[in-house]
Amino acid sequence: MGAAAGRSNTGEIKDGLNAVPEGETYMTRRAASSRGTVERIILPLALNFETTESGLPERIDLLPAGNRIVGRDGRSWNNPNPGAVAERVNGTGIDLVLDVEHATELKAPKGEPAPAAAWLHDLRVEQDGRITAAIRSWTPAGEAAVLNREYRYISPAVTYDAKTMVIVGISSAGLTNKPNLPLTALNHEQSEEDTMLKKLLAKLALGEDATEEMALNAIGRLQTDLQTALNSAQTPPLDKFVPRADYEVALNRAATAEAKIATAEKEKLDGEIETAINQALTEGKIAPASKDYYTAMCRTEGGLEQFRTFIAAAPKIVPDSGLGGKKPENGQQTALNAQEQEICRNLDLSEEEYLKTAL
Repeated sequence: MGAAAGRSNTGEIKDGLNAVPEGETYMTRRAASSRGTVERIILPLALNFETTESGLPERIDLLPAGNRIVGRDGRSWNNPNPGAVAERVNGTGIDLVLDVEHATELKAPKGEPAPAAAWLHDLRVEQDGRITAAIRSWTPAGEAAVLNREYRYISPAVTYDAKTMVIVGISSAGLTNKPNLPLTALNHEQSEEDTMLKKLLAKLALGEDATEEMALNAIGRLQTDLQTALNSAQTPPLDKFVPRADYEVALNRAATAEAKIATAEKEKLDGEIETAINQALTEGKIAPASKDYYTAMCRTEGGLEQFRTFIAAAPKIVPDSGLGGKKPENGQQTALNAQEQEICRNLDLSEEEYLKTAL
């Protein structure tokens, strides 16, 4: 992470982790490499600076001493090699901007003005471990802001490895009067607009470092998806959906067909049961008084087959009348006995029809 940055033959500024187009500082975007993900943050540090006899400082502190830098809000970063950090910035060959309230980091990406207050160079590590920078020049507005004591503190914007929390570079520095507010990423006071933007980015499942263009693109995709869904709802594909009226008609037809089939099957079963029962009565294998019992048995699931199996092996239990088909000697029909009358009732036969059959 301590590799010095340099300029390639393609006109790109190399920061040791990724290539960034010329004109863009190497800490102005998140980058991923084999060494980890590098993120940018404005450190929550309050670095007061002293003025000289002329009223303007000649050098300012950018990072305090120590391997571990802890902000007042409790967050911490590691700085084991401050010399590498200074060399990385010096190696770009570009002066580091000192602006007002981090305009370079916050406003410039939106296309808004981000004027400099001063230009920094010659970063070095002091004997106590602090990283300082020399003031190359002040702008009139920056000079007035310091001499009039409009701003008193310095807040650096740094890049760090998201996995190890090791600081790898400094992107810019800003004059500020609120250098250590308990904010998630940027060490400046959030406006209502910033808060609303963060809420919007969260709803869009975007990170807080997402740009407005990314947010607008996400909203555009949602609008397209919504319109597609509305169109699909109005004209759904016929291979997956059918009109409600057609569905009701088909459902009614299916119910009617099922009812007809069930009725036909019941009538067929009743006919088969009646035939089997009457045959058993005729063969004398069941008593007429048991007809209702056996009829109910046959209507149960598998009952008819069980009855037929039973009748096939059952002996004859009702004796013959003894008439043997003989005609009355006087040629006159005689009255039926009680058993014959019961048979007529069970078979729904008149006495005349029974006598004709018996004779």
